[in-house]
Amino acid sequence: MAQARQRKAANMARQATLRQQRAEAMGDPVLGRPSAFLESLDRIKTRPAQFATEEETRNSEGASATEPVVSGALTTPGSSLNYAIRPTELVESLHHSYFLTRPYELVGENRDVAAEKESLALHQELHDNAAVAMARIMSLANGNSIDRRRVQIQECIEKFGRHQTDSYLPPKPPANISRDPSLPSAPTKTPRAGPDTGSSEVQIAVLTLKIRALASHLAGRGKKDKVNKRNLRLLVHRRQKLMRYLRRKERGAARWQHLVDTLGLTERMWKGEISLP
Repeated sequence: MAQARQRKAANMARQATLRQQRAEAMGDPVLGRPSAFLESLDRIKTRPAQFATEEETRNSEGASATEPVVSGALTTPGSSLNYAIRPTELVESLHHSYFLTRPYELVGENRDVAAEKESLALHQELHDNAAVAMARIMSLANGNSIDRRRVQIQECIEKFGRHQTDSYLPPKPPANISRDPSLPSAPTKTPRAGPDTGSSEVQIAVLTLKIRALASHLAGRGKKDKVNKRNLRLLVHRRQKLMRYLRRKERGAARWQHLVDTLGLTERMWKGEISLP
């Protein structure tokens, strides 16, 4: 009798160890593995836009002290701006405003060189101050979580949208179905108009952003937030359905592997039953 109890206890301990190893191998069903892309999204709010001053612009362009230069070039190309404005648009606006507000140069005997230099120096100083002020106003560091979420979603669209991935990801393998040659050929696909915002990859990436934000909230101040606990369950199961559909549709091809590797997704997120406390 005692030997039977010992064998049973050893068997139960071995089963618990195997379950724990299987759970660790399949990963976390909510957060998954850390990835470089997700870490870059978390650093969006710490990448303020900065613009070059007159001296930095002269040094970069190799201009002399007497040649006119336009300051305001973006020195942080990886930065993101608030209010759905692209950095290139802001740089173009600063250049346009520089030439609009630049003082006129007189020609002839009435020309005062010293006064012109003084007015140009004042204009350059005001323009540099305006560029610094615009960088602070447009910075995401002064925005809220909704502003940062908008920029993160745009990053996901540019990363996983098929208007970008179709150019470098190979298509899925063909299905092993014999087709009757007498039947008409499949119709050609309609060309995509604009960026891809609704494919399964983009939806999974956006849901992953929302899940990470909700999980971070519930792990901190929202331990008793029952409404958001339910919302987290809904988002996790919605992502699971989309992942199952995409894996079946793509047959585990390059598009699926690109999504899994970039977002750090695990098998536990789409395989089997997900039960959250």
